[in-house]
Amino acid sequence: MGGQSTSTQTVQSQSSPWAAAQPALQTILGQIGTGLNNTGLTSAESSALDTLKNNAASGNPYAGQIAGNAQSLLNGGGATAQAGNVLDNLATYRNWLTPYANGSMVGNNPALAAQLSQIQSDVGNSVNSQFAAAGRDFSGANQMAYGRGVAAAEAPVIAGQYNQDVANQLASAGALYNAGNTTANTLTQMQQSDLANRGQGVTAAQAAFDAQNYGANATLAEEAQRRGIPVQALSLLAQIGVPIAQLGTQGNSTTTGTQEKSGVDQFATIAGGISGLINAFKGK
Repeated sequence: MGGQSTSTQTVQSQSSPWAAAQPALQTILGQIGTGLNNTGLTSAESSALDTLKNNAASGNPYAGQIAGNAQSLLNGGGATAQAGNVLDNLATYRNWLTPYANGSMVGNNPALAAQLSQIQSDVGNSVNSQFAAAGRDFSGANQMAYGRGVAAAEAPVIAGQYNQDVANQLASAGALYNAGNTTANTLTQMQQSDLANRGQGVTAAQAAFDAQNYGANATLAEEAQRRGIPVQALSLLAQIGVPIAQLGTQGNSTTTGTQEKSGVDQFATIAGGISGLINAFKGK
């Protein structure tokens, strides 16, 4: 007859870094320990942060100018300030050209009258002298010749002046039309510039607001650095120290085993146990 025997064994194990590397690791850990005592701000860092703090307390020196510029842009930046002058220029130009454009100056050239008067004088003197030489001055033929001569001499001048006056009229009308369009375009461009300036004013207003908050934001940033520098130093040390601390391991393990025994082995085990008990009682 056979049987089974069960045994349990607990084993404790421990591993260390490579022995050759341990002196260097101990040195590194020693330096880390020293570094932990020096994670605070250095004098240079503290001085720099104090400078930032003082600058923040003073605020942005250009905040007022930025705000003024923003307000000016929001008001249009003066883009339409010359609109009145542009309209006045158009009105002046129109006043000068209107008599020519509406036909009032057609045949109303003062220089033409003087020219026609000179023609009449020249033609009259020529015709009259001829009839006087023939002893027929002031005759009907003299008057007829005088009238025809003056008409023939003045007709081309009058026709030329009329054509010129009409051309001037058309040119003046076109010039007024173009001047109106130019003025309208100029005013439109001014208005567009005004709107563009107002749009830029919105951006400038935000810049002015940021400038007003410069001191507070700079103070927050400076204080964040004042707290963050030591934390960053500790983090750098931890990145070195923590992995080193994890190089060695320690643990426990339990092993359970089962062994098959024959009848003879079992009997011997039992007999050994009984013998031990008997010897114990004999001793008493």
